[in-house]
Amino acid sequence: MDNSGGITASLAGRYASALFDLASEAGTVSAVEGDLERLDQAVRESDDFARLIRNPQISRADAGKAIEAVATVLGCSELTRNFLGVLAGNRRLASLPDMVRAFFAIAAAQRGEVSAEVTTAHALDDTQLAQLAEKLKIREGRSVKLRTRVDPEILGGLVVRIGSQMIDSSIRTRLNSLSQAMKG
Repeated sequence: MDNSGGITASLAGRYASALFDLASEAGTVSAVEGDLERLDQAVRESDDFARLIRNPQISRADAGKAIEAVATVLGCSELTRNFLGVLAGNRRLASLPDMVRAFFAIAAAQRGEVSAEVTTAHALDDTQLAQLAEKLKIREGRSVKLRTRVDPEILGGLVVRIGSQMIDSSIRTRLNSLSQAMKG
């Protein structure tokens, strides 16, 4: 598999690459990708879960039991549950969001597409998502897979992150720029 050096050079990238290799061998890349998407959403939406994975005071055994319970509730595959157990055993659960992003990037690269994280103040409908995907496809020169998230704090507009590039057309950023310009 040909991963970019930037992804696999990081700790999260090495774990994600190993998981991708195992999922590829088992033919379960799509299932694992779905599992990781649900886990990522759970981290973003549940403060308790986010605190759990970041709490260094929780023992390895207790973290393993807790993450196994969450994985079971989310309906994660056996490979994903085993991966989470390894993370708990190695005290790497805090890096789970970075590993998820790295896995998505690796999977997208294998499919010949690029992954984009889109943050909006309000949920986009299917037509808007299709138009955005088409514009990003023209810009990037290849297919773009969108992962969306809603953050009312950006007030309006959108923020698109493709790899290390960020396109920020949020109203919050525009207001902050205007404020800075007025201060002189």
